[in-house]
Amino acid sequence: MNSLGQNSGKARICNARQNSKGRCVETLAFIVHNLPAIGERTIEHIAIVGVAVGVAILTGVPIGIAISQSQRAADTVLYLGSIVMTIPSIALFGILIPVLSKIGQGIGYLPAVIAAMLYAQLPIIRNTYTALRNVDPALRSAAVGMGMSTPQRLARVEIPIALPLIVGGVRVAVVINIGVTAIAAYIGAGGLGTFISRGISQTDVRQLVTGALALGLLAIAADHALLWLQRRLTPKGLRVEGL
Repeated sequence: MNSLGQNSGKARICNARQNSKGRCVETLAFIVHNLPAIGERTIEHIAIVGVAVGVAILTGVPIGIAISQSQRAADTVLYLGSIVMTIPSIALFGILIPVLSKIGQGIGYLPAVIAAMLYAQLPIIRNTYTALRNVDPALRSAAVGMGMSTPQRLARVEIPIALPLIVGGVRVAVVINIGVTAIAAYIGAGGLGTFISRGISQTDVRQLVTGALALGLLAIAADHALLWLQRRLTPKGLRVEGL
């Protein structure tokens, strides 16, 4: 009996391994046969994330600069940003759909961009604020002593020093948005999340794995590209080993 049980257990393990290998082969074949569709969905994904982060930079950096001059304003803005980050993406889409439906844009590209932009605000605002607050007071005093006005001091001294940390906030925002935009497939925005949504609805592991793998690779590529940019923008005197 023990011998039969052991043989039966080994047979089940072998069958499981064979099934696993079969699924891997099927998934690879699916990826190869759908490379044009994957490329198209990737471009859609990048378009949503790119526009959302671009708008977040145009709004978030000035807000971060403004609140660096007032602790009370900083506390209020950062608190509101934290509240937005706690809202589940599905719930945020649910809020945006009826509002944007009044202008005929309840689903699709626009609500996806707005939601992703809102999620990108906090890391960009917080990093801009933190970077400017952490500028060496001696440098600020030297700039004032040279007769620079506040805009001149920001443009010539503080922002160049703070720029690497601001880019760090953009890195965080981009990675967050890649994940949030995947959920936007459920409101017809397209992107790589389409493979995941279809995989779930059709119980198709191949599409699930394809979508997850593509999202992971896109997030890693974006993070490394922005890390390279962050290093390039960091003045040599401020660089630390490992950054």
